[in-house]
Amino acid sequence: MYRNKLLSSVLFLSIFVFSCENEMKIDEPGNLVPKTVDQDSSLPSIVINEAKLHAETFGNPNNPIIFILHGGPASDYRYLLNCKEFADNGYFVVFYDQRGTGLSQRFPRSYYTSIQTSFDDLSSVIAYYRKSPVQKIFLLGHSWGAMLAGAYINQYPNAVNGAVLAEPGGLKWKDIEDYVKRSRKMDITGEALNNALYMDQFLTGKEDEHAILDYKYKLLASTGDENENVGNEGLLPFWRPGFILQDVYFDIIKKENSDWTTHLDQFSTKILFIYSERNKTYGVVHAQKVSSPFPNVQLFETKGAGHDMLSFPTGWNNTFPVILNYFNTLK
Repeated sequence: MYRNKLLSSVLFLSIFVFSCENEMKIDEPGNLVPKTVDQDSSLPSIVINEAKLHAETFGNPNNPIIFILHGGPASDYRYLLNCKEFADNGYFVVFYDQRGTGLSQRFPRSYYTSIQTSFDDLSSVIAYYRKSPVQKIFLLGHSWGAMLAGAYINQYPNAVNGAVLAEPGGLKWKDIEDYVKRSRKMDITGEALNNALYMDQFLTGKEDEHAILDYKYKLLASTGDENENVGNEGLLPFWRPGFILQDVYFDIIKKENSDWTTHLDQFSTKILFIYSERNKTYGVVHAQKVSSPFPNVQLFETKGAGHDMLSFPTGWNNTFPVILNYFNTLK
């Protein structure tokens, strides 16, 4: 309670200062949330499909490539930077914030009409970094990123040479919906929700006011109220969420009743499917259900970790050797 009152007071004071100082306007880039790559040229970036994406690489660009796909979809790759370690083991590792989130360029809500946008971006990111047609391409996706990896393979079964899927909510809308309901139970008296509702008195973002909407969404993730459900050890580091992308993508997936399993039987290469011991809302039953459309699956349970098993020391140390061994068998 004290923490909530203190945070509210700080937020009120910040807004008061913004309103009193002409040079500190809420809607100016960098005042509420970090600037995106189109606003700050010092950030590492690439341009694909008329979008400027925040991107970073590690390792020898001629080695087999691992593309890291972050969750959310409103998150960014900062919490997955442990995956840099693959670069020390003979791989070229590519991180990028997906269009509309993290430090990548923002687009209006009306821009997003289909998940195909993410497929096209991933194809273009792969083409951007690939040096030759024989260079091996691997995907490592977490949460939403694992859903994107599975959906991409379903769309293009011959595009990649292997994939690691870490606790995707589902590859069908019904499975996604069921998992989200189990894992995202928000207490109506919870601190994060109260902070966001309190801010509504002062900050009400219009449909495409990205900075305000991203800032308010960040408040909802500020206390980790969901960590007990999914077994996480603490708060994840991230730069900036992308509220509009999160909101519109779930609307699209629900409306289309998406099913990304229709062509997975054409992908005969073994996938590594990871779930965690401490995420009680997932478990082996859900892992078996979601992974069942793949014809060749290696299931692995990360001991001593929750949903964000790739971010905290215990989960990473227990999972990294298994992922590395999987990639090495396909290298």
